[in-house]
Amino acid sequence: MNLLKEEIKVIKERDPAIKSTAEVLLYPSLYAILFHRIAHWLYKKKCYFVARLISQIIRFFTGIEIHPGAKIGKGLFIDHGMGVVIGETCEIGDYVTIYQGATLGGTGKQQGKRHPTIGNNVMISAGAKVLGPFTVGDHARIGAGAVVLQEVPPYSTCVGIPGKIVKRGDKKIDPCKNLDQRLPDPVQMEICKLLHRIEVLEEKIKQLESEKEKSR
Repeated sequence: MNLLKEEIKVIKERDPAIKSTAEVLLYPSLYAILFHRIAHWLYKKKCYFVARLISQIIRFFTGIEIHPGAKIGKGLFIDHGMGVVIGETCEIGDYVTIYQGATLGGTGKQQGKRHPTIGNNVMISAGAKVLGPFTVGDHARIGAGAVVLQEVPPYSTCVGIPGKIVKRGDKKIDPCKNLDQRLPDPVQMEICKLLHRIEVLEEKIKQLESEKEKSR
C-alpha cells in the first residue's frame, strides 16, 4: 500500500495535467512500474518465465516494455509512456523522469552488463536512445531524439545524433572545441570547419580595412 501511495504521489507531483487523484489510476506508468516490482522480485527468485510473462502482459496493456531484470529505484515517472523500452541490465536511480519513445538499450549481443546506468533525478526526453553500458550522471538531461552512446557527466545536458554535451552545470559547451574523435559527427565537423574559415576571412577583412585606412 505504501508503494502504491508513493507512485501516486510521484505522478501527481510531476504531471501538471492532473486535476484529481482519480486520474492517476488512468496512467500506464503506474501499472508498468507496480507490476515491474513484482516481476523483478520473481526474476531475482529465478522464476524467469513468469517474470517475463508479467512484463509482456503489461507491455500489451501499457505500451511500456521493462525487462524484469532491470533495477529501478524509487520515484520513477514515465510520462505518456508509449514505446518506452528498458533493457535487462539497465539500472535506474531515484526520481528519474522518462518520456514516450525513449529507449534504454544495448548495442550488441555481449553477455553481462550491456545497458546504461541512469543516476538520480535524470530526465530522458521523448524519443531519446541511450545505448550501451555507461553511466548517465545525476541530474543530467537528455534531449528529445538524442542518440547517446557514451557517458554523460552529472549536471550535463546532452543533445543530438550522436549525443554531444552542450551544457555542464551553468556553463555552455562549444561543440567545435569538444568534438569526440571516437565517434565524430561529420555534419558537426563540417560546420565547425566553416565557422573557423569564416573567422579567418573576417580577420583578413579587418586587416585589409585597417591597411586601407592607413594608406589614406
